[in-house]
Amino acid sequence: MTRVLIIYTGGTVGMIYDEKTRALRPIGFSEIRNSMPELYRLGFEFMVHPFRSPLDSSNMQPDVWVEIAETIENTYEFYDGFVILHGSDTMSFTASALSFMLENLGKPVVLTGSQLPIGEIRTDARENIITAMEIAATRSGDKALVPEVCIYFDYLLFRGNRTKKYNAEKFEAFYSMNYPSLAEAGIDIKFKTQYIAPQSGGPFKVHKNLDPNITVLKIFPGITQGTVQGILHTPGIRGVILETFGSGNASTAKWFIQCLREAVDAGIIILDITQCDGGSVEMGRYETSKYLAEIGITSGFDMTFEAAITKMMYLLGQGLSNPEVKALLETPLRGELTRV
Repeated sequence: MTRVLIIYTGGTVGMIYDEKTRALRPIGFSEIRNSMPELYRLGFEFMVHPFRSPLDSSNMQPDVWVEIAETIENTYEFYDGFVILHGSDTMSFTASALSFMLENLGKPVVLTGSQLPIGEIRTDARENIITAMEIAATRSGDKALVPEVCIYFDYLLFRGNRTKKYNAEKFEAFYSMNYPSLAEAGIDIKFKTQYIAPQSGGPFKVHKNLDPNITVLKIFPGITQGTVQGILHTPGIRGVILETFGSGNASTAKWFIQCLREAVDAGIIILDITQCDGGSVEMGRYETSKYLAEIGITSGFDMTFEAAITKMMYLLGQGLSNPEVKALLETPLRGELTRV
């Protein structure tokens, strides 16, 4: 019989309104299960791994990603799929990180949660959890149909490292601007197999070394030299995510170019991604981005901010040389980018 492991980390999905305190409080999975008797009608076995105390996803950290990855590693041979219940605020970061940490993944890892707590009458938690579990259990012949890290939310399944949370109020909290959805749930779940990653032939491997010594430089009209220098001279940093305008454009002011050049010469890897949710960096398309390539800045193409952050942490933790890291940043490893 198909077996699915639910990894419960916390989040809004695991909240309930407490009449005494008149506030939301975290609950254990047993209370979630009691609110969803339909779980026992799914037709497959499931087990629950409650993860620490329920964690608000705003407190998510790389060491927690490692614990989640280790849980999957230690139980990988016993389950056909995994569902991670997670707060929505940092869900795209966790999905992106896990996509890089879980190499040659051959089984579904589906993250989901909700915008309303499980105890609310109009909660979206029940549908999200049940359909995520069905997706995690779906097979094609003797193999998983969706062998990758995904996010399921509000009737759509997305590649995890292509997602972004864009709405704090609607049930459709996530979108994937640069890659199509992998499935849509209606009366039936319609899988778009042409967009799903193929099964990998290599052995499953878990990478646990992440280097968080990176920072972010988001440019804006009026940014000062002192601000740029302060960010680029952050003690101990090895990488910078440079959020530029449009298709990778930035100021051509001499002081700005010189700040970036000095950082690159000092061995700091700078990755150029666009501030736009959709579209891609095309370094050299305009004069305002041509010089970035000339001074050794790396293109992030159409990676999301979440994927760029976690991919750089992952690569910097692998003991690679700077040229190797730069080359891999521009290479699609888990379907996280499309080269232009």
